[in-house]
Amino acid sequence: MKRMAQRGTAIISALLVATVVSVIVAAMLARQTQMIRSVEGESQRAQGAWLSRGVLEWAKQTLWQQRLDDPMTRLDQPWAQPLRAVRLGGAEFEGRLSDEQGKFNLRNLVQDGLTDELEVAAFERLCAHLSVPQGQIGRIVQRVVDAYPRRTGPVLEPRGNEFDSGRLAPPSAQAQVIPARRPMLRHVDDLASVPGLAPETLERLRPFVTVLPTATWVNGNTASAQVLASRVPGMAMEQAQAVVAERDRGQWFINSGDYLNRLRLPQMTIEQLRLGITSEWFLLRGLSTVAQRQIPVEALLFRADMAKPRVVWSRVGT
Repeated sequence: MKRMAQRGTAIISALLVATVVSVIVAAMLARQTQMIRSVEGESQRAQGAWLSRGVLEWAKQTLWQQRLDDPMTRLDQPWAQPLRAVRLGGAEFEGRLSDEQGKFNLRNLVQDGLTDELEVAAFERLCAHLSVPQGQIGRIVQRVVDAYPRRTGPVLEPRGNEFDSGRLAPPSAQAQVIPARRPMLRHVDDLASVPGLAPETLERLRPFVTVLPTATWVNGNTASAQVLASRVPGMAMEQAQAVVAERDRGQWFINSGDYLNRLRLPQMTIEQLRLGITSEWFLLRGLSTVAQRQIPVEALLFRADMAKPRVVWSRVGT
């Protein structure tokens, strides 16, 4: 009996040892598998990042060459053609450049620390064309205004029927700077935090609005019918669509004055219309694919008149 008890104890001990060893081995294998996957993921991310850098260099070179060839910015130029199946090693990229000056720039709503009523009216017209609920338009405008420092304009003393620009009101009435109350907008996605803004409204606006670091004019050679119509008070969507269709058949606007003639706007000035024929801001957006893993890529590029394009910001894999 004693021997049988000892033998049973030995068997149980062996089983316990085997169980402990199995658990340890399983944990080690799981950890090793996790490490392998982590290394593979990092390798894929690095491949995607290298491809993205290559595509960014292509974008900068293409935009620079286009500026040298033709100062105008149009949709029939090489930069506007989509990129398909661009390969580097085992990675593949698909995407395209878009002209951000073909959109309504929300930064325009605030000029020199003051709300620009002309731009607010244009934005309201754009929202009307996109069927954005009236109550949500004011919330968007307020969010943009709150993102930038504002000032109270200096009060000028009238002299006769004119204002004397050299005579200001007393110091107490001088311009005062009001600090920004909200974080600065960097991307259209930042509007998602606006209280009461429906997600479908943001999606409706996304193709037609942008947020750029500086105020810009709209490029009428790349703008949609909705954005073009927003620049002209009273312009019907049907007229804007006809103008855009004619433009895309090769009847490009050749200068700012061309807008006034072709749109039949003798009562407006170029400064009121704020339509141009060149662009400085472009957005690269696409997907890098590595071993079935898709890595989103987005970058804002700035092309100054006499300088090579540069990347202002980029987002890879977020």
